[in-house]
Amino acid sequence: MSLAEPTQKGRKSTQRERLLGAIVDIAGRDGLAAATIANVIAHAGVSRPTFYEYFSDRDACFLAALADVQQQLLADVRDAVEGDAPERAARVAIAALIEFANAHPTRARLAMNEALGGGKRALDDRDRGIVELARVVEAVEQQAAKTAAVPDLETSALIGGVCRMLATRLRRGEPCTSELREDLLRWVASYERPAGAQRWRQIEPAALAAPSPPSAALLAPPPLPPGRPRLSSEEVLYAHRQRILLATAEISREKGYPGATIAQISKRAGVDGRAFYRLFANKQEAFAAVHELFFQHLVALTASAFFTGESWPERIWKAVQTFADVLERNHTLAYFEFVESHAVGPLAMQRFNDATAAFTIFLQEGYRQQHNSPPPHLALEAIVATSFEIFYLQIREHIDVPLAGLTPDLARLSLVPFLGATETDTLIQEKLR
Repeated sequence: MSLAEPTQKGRKSTQRERLLGAIVDIAGRDGLAAATIANVIAHAGVSRPTFYEYFSDRDACFLAALADVQQQLLADVRDAVEGDAPERAARVAIAALIEFANAHPTRARLAMNEALGGGKRALDDRDRGIVELARVVEAVEQQAAKTAAVPDLETSALIGGVCRMLATRLRRGEPCTSELREDLLRWVASYERPAGAQRWRQIEPAALAAPSPPSAALLAPPPLPPGRPRLSSEEVLYAHRQRILLATAEISREKGYPGATIAQISKRAGVDGRAFYRLFANKQEAFAAVHELFFQHLVALTASAFFTGESWPERIWKAVQTFADVLERNHTLAYFEFVESHAVGPLAMQRFNDATAAFTIFLQEGYRQQHNSPPPHLALEAIVATSFEIFYLQIREHIDVPLAGLTPDLARLSLVPFLGATETDTLIQEKLR
């Protein structure tokens, strides 16, 4: 065997590692949109033909880097969890996630934030990575004594929610502090109950009647008839705008954000390209407008339901049930909001985070409840982030799932830190009778 052969293999391995390191550095610092092939090869110091020796396109390089980061993260969490007491597995895993984010911020951002906007294959890999982390935690927790206290929560949703919280901070360049870790662990501890008495580890939608009155679906106006319309110019623009926005959501679900074109959207909306450009400068503006339309619809109906409850726990139940019912009745828009919207870029991600923050207002009243140890303020963000992770998973994986049936799980997630598990479970059982 020639001495040149291992040297050549080593050089190729180094080139591939440099390309992976480059896309991690760029996407983890400036976002996935900045990680073009031109920028990646310039950062790695290799030629374009060399890039194509290893990867068919930018997305293939990104997916390879994502897999590499997830393997490291999984190894770190496994080492931490298996080296501690079984009943502490969830808490130790969360601490390891935070430590990873602090030690490797660009790699953590790639896995926790940029993967959300990386398209279907990246979302598949992101979700699969979270499931693998959850399996590590659950395998160790099974070794705990039946009397040991462990969180009575669906583990994948918990880890996914924590990753969403860390992603927000990583994108903003904020450190994941020890205070964040301690507050998160205090919040998780509020759900703990004996391992032998767990009731909420699996999310199973319940059979619930629709809220009264049922939520309204957002529908596009009928297409305008040919010829000169008998409508004012404002009414025509409104009809065109609504049809374009609903069409944008439909095309986004079918093609994904990168594959959606203005021509496709205009054709689905039944308008010509000139009508589109009278309302929007580009497809990014149209996507942003879809988010605003649906977000305002969600907030208005959720708030309206919230204020009909006689007590705060009752208000939370009504708000959660209505929120879920709105998503169920607007499944295409829900898919756009929870699955596709991140692909538009950093501004869209920030809008989604703003939406997360907006829904914490419904939880503020929990601090007026009688309790000996109120949860940290961070619990509000954690509850909403974990709730959004649950909705994301159900919407993405189970197209026809009755989302309103998630109300018991989501109401419990919201109430336990303030009321305790016993009082919350009693309330939910009364609702389910």
